[in-house]
Amino acid sequence: MSLAIEVKNVSKTFHVRKAAYAGLKGQVGAFFQGIRSQTVPKVGLGDVSLSVAPGETVALIGGNGSGKSTLLSILARVMKPDTGTVTFPASADTERPRLAPLLEVGAGFHPDLTGTQNIFFNGSILGLTRAQMQERLPEIRAFADFDDEIYYDAPVRTYSSGMYVRLGFAVAVHTDPEIILIDETLAVGDEAFQEKCYARIADFQREGRTIVFVSHDMAAVRRVASRVVWMAKGRIEGDSGAENHIDSVIARYHAFLHHEPVNQLTG
Repeated sequence: MSLAIEVKNVSKTFHVRKAAYAGLKGQVGAFFQGIRSQTVPKVGLGDVSLSVAPGETVALIGGNGSGKSTLLSILARVMKPDTGTVTFPASADTERPRLAPLLEVGAGFHPDLTGTQNIFFNGSILGLTRAQMQERLPEIRAFADFDDEIYYDAPVRTYSSGMYVRLGFAVAVHTDPEIILIDETLAVGDEAFQEKCYARIADFQREGRTIVFVSHDMAAVRRVASRVVWMAKGRIEGDSGAENHIDSVIARYHAFLHHEPVNQLTG
């Protein structure tokens, strides 16, 4: 069986600039004093390989800076790896798989466009025609369920973070995706909307769609994931697909966070 996602030896390094002084005035002063800023390399991902089967729901866990969001962004094609490859062998169109990325609050929205305009804009990015989006518009609005419909005609820069999430998730789940990529956005919505999202995720799982999501909420991970991948310092440290036990990987991750002996937690 073809894989939904195949990541082979992917690496990504960021070059973080350490300025001598903050602000334009400080930088000008530093220039005349002969003080130069430094660029420090930071490994985002280091030779990561990961295979995801169609229909799997994979949770990426790990601390801040562990590489989870970087990997998700590379899967979403928001950024390119320095080395290695990412392919989607099981997709109907392997060059342009139907991805639904929810990477951060407001991602993919133009702040000066209205909510409705952004619905069509996002649809075009995800490969749907205007006619297809027009047909789905009532369902998208119903899912987002804004308190006042006037917001659909207001610029999204006037939205709260919760409204961004509502509209972004509503658009993503109505574009017939093969693969859904979610980066902590569910934590922003209110409880009722989170339950609606979980119900839709359950529908996708029954339909055999592939989901990869990043979360720090272990209750959400246990509720949704069929597999857990733990990352640290840009590398995969644990994978319940190989170890066949989600709780054991979570326990190892918690032991790592608290510098505790793993055998005390996992037996």
